[in-house]
Amino acid sequence: MDKNKLSIAIPASIISDTPHLREKTSKIGLIARAAAIFRVHEIIVYPDSVRINQTRDLNLIAKLLNYIETPQYLRKNLYKIEPDLQYAGILPPLRAPHHPTSGKNRDLKVGEYREGLILNQSKEGLTVDIGVQSVALLRERQFSVGERLTVQVIKNSGDRIEIQAVNRSDVPSYWGFQVKVEDETFGHMLQAEQFDLVISTARLADSFVDVADKIVKHWNSAERVLVAFGSPARGLHEIVNDEGLRLEDVSDFVVNTVPKQGTATVRTEEALLISLALFNVYFSL
Repeated sequence: MDKNKLSIAIPASIISDTPHLREKTSKIGLIARAAAIFRVHEIIVYPDSVRINQTRDLNLIAKLLNYIETPQYLRKNLYKIEPDLQYAGILPPLRAPHHPTSGKNRDLKVGEYREGLILNQSKEGLTVDIGVQSVALLRERQFSVGERLTVQVIKNSGDRIEIQAVNRSDVPSYWGFQVKVEDETFGHMLQAEQFDLVISTARLADSFVDVADKIVKHWNSAERVLVAFGSPARGLHEIVNDEGLRLEDVSDFVVNTVPKQGTATVRTEEALLISLALFNVYFSL
């Protein structure tokens, strides 16, 4: 179990400068992979403009992130064929623990965790698709047909599989990320949320290595950690300034994780991968 819950915040505008849906899809795939590699528990997508309606971009980012987080064997039942997903085939496999590669009954171990989709009711309980050759039996009845849930295998006799429902948070290994679309702009979101530690990344900030020792003391005692990112066109200072706030007032630390950058801008997906890699080394994510 991870000692703290790591959330990241990304702006809706990360795809606004990418004209084609194929490239938008590819960019979100890179973000999802980085989040899974470094065991991010929650991806928050926030509006970063007080002037432009970003509902379309917010929903598209969330849909693509949720799609790639869903195990492949459940996608056909949870997602319909629609224009927003026409390039989903280029998304890289997530290969997180809840994306098993085997679909054979004999490879399924008692005690193993899976994501399942309730297919229908039977006399004994509920039948659930857990991505193997046979449907599994869940004797609990408090769930609805079409509902996705996390389960644990309690019996596997080869042709008969029984499972029990568990809380996602009880799974002892990393179990993917959840996606939240935020209605509030960044500064107001921070004022409303209860994070124990907020780290904002920005170009105009202290170099991360200069303040890492200060951050680690807070990191080790924090239960909920947020690492926030702006967009290449508008950094977090500008985004928060539009709300009449100061970034330093709504963050515990503001850091530059790419000092002496050799390019005019650093893309959000690049900053995300660089920053989480640094934190993984310093704080043992």
